[in-house]
Amino acid sequence: MKTRYILFLFVLFALNANAQGPAAKGKISGKVSDASNKQAVDYATISVYKEGVASPFNGISTDPKGNFTIDQIPAGEYKITADFLGYQRTTVDHVIVKAGSTTNLGEILLSPNPHQLKDVNITATAPTVQNKIDKMVYNPQNDLSAQGGVAIDILKKVPQITVDIDGNVELQGNANIRFLINGKPSSIFGASLADALASIPASQIKSIEVVTSPGAKYDAAGTGGIINIILKDSRVEGVNGSVNLSAGTRRENGSFNLNVRKGNFGVNAFFSGNAQINTNAPNTSNRVSKDSAGNATTLFQQGSNNFRRNGYQSGLNFTWNISKHDDLTASVGFNHFGNHGNGVTNQDENTVNAAGAELSDLKTLRTSSSKFNGTATDVSLAYKKTFDKEGQELDILYSSSFGNNTFSSSQLLQSLNLGAVPTGITNTNPGKDRETNISVDYTHPVNKNFTIETGGKLDFNHINNNVVTDTLMNGTTNVPNYNQTYGFTYDRKIYAYYLSATTSVFNNFLDIKAGLRDEYTVTTADFKNTNIPNYNILVPSLVFSHKISESQSVKLSYTRRIERPDYGDLNPFLNISDTHNISTGDPNLKPERGDNFELGYNKSYDGGANINIAAFYRKNTDDLQRYTTFYDTLRIDGSTYTNVSLTKRFNLGSEEREGINLYVSVPVTKSFSLRSNMMFSNRTSNNPGSPSVSGFTYRLNLNAQYSFGHDLSAEFFGNYNSSQKTIQGTQPKFVFYNFAMRKMFMNKKASIGLTASNPFAKYVSQSATTYGTGFYQTNVRLIPVQSFGISLSYKFGKLDFKKDKEKDDNGNRQDDAPADKGK
Repeated sequence: MKTRYILFLFVLFALNANAQGPAAKGKISGKVSDASNKQAVDYATISVYKEGVASPFNGISTDPKGNFTIDQIPAGEYKITADFLGYQRTTVDHVIVKAGSTTNLGEILLSPNPHQLKDVNITATAPTVQNKIDKMVYNPQNDLSAQGGVAIDILKKVPQITVDIDGNVELQGNANIRFLINGKPSSIFGASLADALASIPASQIKSIEVVTSPGAKYDAAGTGGIINIILKDSRVEGVNGSVNLSAGTRRENGSFNLNVRKGNFGVNAFFSGNAQINTNAPNTSNRVSKDSAGNATTLFQQGSNNFRRNGYQSGLNFTWNISKHDDLTASVGFNHFGNHGNGVTNQDENTVNAAGAELSDLKTLRTSSSKFNGTATDVSLAYKKTFDKEGQELDILYSSSFGNNTFSSSQLLQSLNLGAVPTGITNTNPGKDRETNISVDYTHPVNKNFTIETGGKLDFNHINNNVVTDTLMNGTTNVPNYNQTYGFTYDRKIYAYYLSATTSVFNNFLDIKAGLRDEYTVTTADFKNTNIPNYNILVPSLVFSHKISESQSVKLSYTRRIERPDYGDLNPFLNISDTHNISTGDPNLKPERGDNFELGYNKSYDGGANINIAAFYRKNTDDLQRYTTFYDTLRIDGSTYTNVSLTKRFNLGSEEREGINLYVSVPVTKSFSLRSNMMFSNRTSNNPGSPSVSGFTYRLNLNAQYSFGHDLSAEFFGNYNSSQKTIQGTQPKFVFYNFAMRKMFMNKKASIGLTASNPFAKYVSQSATTYGTGFYQTNVRLIPVQSFGISLSYKFGKLDFKKDKEKDDNGNRQDDAPADKGK
């Protein structure tokens, strides 16, 4: 109910802001191009001056196609300037703006500066958060506390994203997220998402794109939305690169980037590696259960686990501008990540009858070990064709990801009672994963205010998996356990087609983007006695956007998303590596469907402040959730197990989540700035045959940055995630904070940084509960998060900023044009 009041107030605020928007004035539009080759100049600075005034009163940057539109300009006469690094300024005088009309300046040509720059370092600071019609972009260039960190550390700061202490990620409270790298899927995310995100150094990340309401062009997977990690590259003429190194008490990493671009060709090479140093995490678990006879059993487990993690990435990217209208891009990447854990746990299983008399007391010592290694090779080939008509574009993409993963574990259980024989189990689980995507996308602008997009995609996923299990017999010999040894092949094919349209109506008062995507899924698997049905789903999307003024806008969107159960959720094999906690899958699971609504408001202020409010409502049907059932005795393959918790995923009715996310950025002074992200939401789960469960949760964080001058700056970041009620218990709260400093020198080519994470506490305590019919369980973990680190970075290279000479239709340079020396 709290959230509904917040949503109601937000709607009133947005409508009031709209109602009070300024009356229609005039607009100025145009396009900026390179005078030497007529190519669009993206992100050029357009400034508007009143006649006789030295400082501009309005302005904007051109979009990736060189276009710009500045609205809310009072009627009058103005001077317009266009600037970009390496070009001479172009000035357009005596520009007349009339109320209610658009003054089109046509094509503004920028001439290259005839002086070549060598050994220079370019620092272009993008806004930390950018809001666009279909996504929000987080730029971590000035993120001091993430220096020396990994992708997880950056995600903790991104608006609308929540990360728990184990690296589990939620988007607007939903964990069903589709992760992409440079807009493409990768098998690196399939085996272990937490390990994959911990293997990408923060120094390699250019930006994080968050798409909460994806349009028809996007895959339907992910009821929570899409997170796209954009890695760094360079399209600047010349040779340049960077080196980043960091060392600390908990993590070490490094990366190297090299970019070479000459004329029509460009190559980018990179290598990065990281390691999480061995940490020890104490933990306790206490489960109380009752059987049908009234006997109560208490299972108390206390121990600690050692854990370490490592990973590296490398790759090559190639670009070739074949002609004025044809571009070819190819890439190949190799990823490796792994982890190793081992632990010792003391167990005490005590049973008493209804009168309190002790029936049994079994004390055991469990020693466990696990090891995971995963590799992924990603290849892609992309072709882009543009046409003389602005905005008309054809894109063809082939991408394939090849994954090889091996997981092994062992467990030895020794009874502390006299005469007991040790028992144990070991298993090895090798697997292969291949995902291939072929997509064709076409954009056709019918006129200035109406554009059609259409395309299709094939998504083929093939998995081979084997499990080989041995059991310790008589305390001395490992023998094959055929009931726990198996192999399977899993295939999933998705055939998709979409159609969408974008238009402006009511004299450009309202922008509309509507689309429909159709996906047909065919799944086959050789699970025992299993037949997985095929299914088709239609995915509509709709976005209304209104630009109240140049500095504020409001957006309303709707989209349908799905979450397909993966092979682990469908596999009916029973994992009994821990005989008290058994897990399995269900081949009859259906895909979860989500209907998502979002209302957003964004306002930028002249002093640099920014506020973004996003209210959302999401309803999932056939909701996929993990559920634990307790059994006094459970019989599996001829063996009987006692005091067992069986966990698997179910389609549990529906889930509704409503909430609001508030992001505020304020430059308090020229040297001191604050950013805060707050999210409040309420989740209600409705399960047939059970009472509904509601839980309110919130997340608060604060980022403060201060510049001392002389290229020295400091930062503080603090984050609090509240606890949350679930259908079977509570999830723990989470507190995290860090401090960072950075000094830049050598004309900002080099820097040194210091970081401290949770410096005043070695551990973060995590307390969670799980309950159900016949049992109640509490778990307490102490997670080591305290760390201190140092990081170094260096940028190098000579940058020419050379533009291509005019090309003929075959992409050849025309020799009759004078040579451009760069600028």
